[in-house]
Amino acid sequence: MTTAPKIRLSGVSKSFGPKHVLRGVDLDVSPQESFVIIGGSGTGKSVMIKCILGLLQPDAGSIEIDGRNVLKMKASERREVMRRIGMLFQGAALFDSLPVWENVAFGLIQGQRMARRQARDIAVEKLAQVGLTADVAYLSPSELSGGMQKRVGLARAIATEPDIIFFDEPTTGLDPIMADVINDLIIDCVKKLGATAFTITHDMSSVRKIASKVGMLYEGHLIWHGSVKKVDDSGNDYVDQFVHGRADGPIRMPVKKA
Repeated sequence: MTTAPKIRLSGVSKSFGPKHVLRGVDLDVSPQESFVIIGGSGTGKSVMIKCILGLLQPDAGSIEIDGRNVLKMKASERREVMRRIGMLFQGAALFDSLPVWENVAFGLIQGQRMARRQARDIAVEKLAQVGLTADVAYLSPSELSGGMQKRVGLARAIATEPDIIFFDEPTTGLDPIMADVINDLIIDCVKKLGATAFTITHDMSSVRKIASKVGMLYEGHLIWHGSVKKVDDSGNDYVDQFVHGRADGPIRMPVKKA
């Protein structure tokens, strides 16, 4: 029996004026899979996530979650789908005006109208899952290190116990040790929730640790996808250049010479 995709993109295109960012992307992500999209800056990775989340409207194509085209849903139906989705933003994106626990509980209080005391208890529990003690709950985000802010962002992403979690460059700006801590937490949290994970990153050490499947986006096309075990021997010159970080290859970086 074939399992239906958790997320399916079919012919998704998006342009901004003359700039074509996504050019007919087709992609299937299976339930409980950890799918990672790699690619250089400006290749459309973030635009793809924003289209899936409904923050941007594609110019063409369809986006399905659990077999339903979210682009054709009513606003109320779309909100119901979004309640089952968690998101860890690149810069953690915490609210400076709120203490840590309210940041973690934001979706519970604002989205689910949960009582504040109950939401606070859940927030403290989720903070513990990412290795932060209860006293951190009452601090301001500005009092935390970059690594701690990422953990708080992860706690917020899992607070509603979503069945899909998006990770936008989860290890950017972290030292190698803290990046590995975050990778371990992502694996652990996704496994405990039984969630589907969709990550965009250019950090290959993170890719090799958290991914089950990998796809590469280049010039608006998904030019390769396959098991993470095959990413170092993909047979694709573009993928090979990217994953091994070589300046020479088919991907040419514009460099202005003096």
